[in-house]
Amino acid sequence: MSGPASVPERVRVGAVAVMALSEADVADRVAAAWARGEGGSIVTANVDIVRKAGGDPALAALVAEAELVVADGMPVVWAARLSGLGVPERVTGASLVWSLSERAAAEGRSVFLLGGEPGIAERAGRVLAGRYPGLRVAGSHSPPFGFDATAEGMRETVDKVAAAAPDLVLVGLGFPKQERTIAALRSRLSRAWYLGCGAGIPMAAGQFRRAPEGLQRIGGEWLHRLWLEPGRLARRYLWEDAPFAVKVLAIAAVRRLAGRRP
Repeated sequence: MSGPASVPERVRVGAVAVMALSEADVADRVAAAWARGEGGSIVTANVDIVRKAGGDPALAALVAEAELVVADGMPVVWAARLSGLGVPERVTGASLVWSLSERAAAEGRSVFLLGGEPGIAERAGRVLAGRYPGLRVAGSHSPPFGFDATAEGMRETVDKVAAAAPDLVLVGLGFPKQERTIAALRSRLSRAWYLGCGAGIPMAAGQFRRAPEGLQRIGGEWLHRLWLEPGRLARRYLWEDAPFAVKVLAIAAVRRLAGRRP
């Protein structure tokens, strides 16, 4: 059995405490927790999540409940580094879908996919099982729009996942719906691990393609997403997230110059 998990170093970016973890570190910690019989959840904190958490203490508390909070979004990585935390890399929900599924296959664990349009989660499960022999897909479910607005709707979704008893649950419902759903699931399946992966499920299914690696490295993946879904993402990316990202980076730079670490 593995010993107790060490506490990763962290620093505040806005209202969110980001941890200095690589994608491989996350997979290692999840596997070690499985060996100990412990569950947990992962938040991939991008600019939008940091912004929303900063405007709502309840959402900040929801993020703080997660065992692992990683930097998903280059502005978050840059702000953490300016604040003195050696974040090794950007860790996205879309990439963790693959690496955690690979680790689950190696460990003989099962995965459940929750989210996406009808049929997309099922397709993503087939893709992952084909990529990683030995991965057990415990099930998939695409909840109807507004399922979380009623206690009955949330209970039906939680019941479906709980009945499958998976070791890993990929929850692609967008923030904060996916984190609220994870909180409800954890009360029923405490030993499972949960990843809030946003668009990671449709990406795994091939419904969307990620940006080229070069564009990802320079922090431009949001431009690729904006090009794919301008109607849905223009306001969020251009009028809400971009000004907030500049503000967060400016605050981190001022603190760095003043020799202070939040």
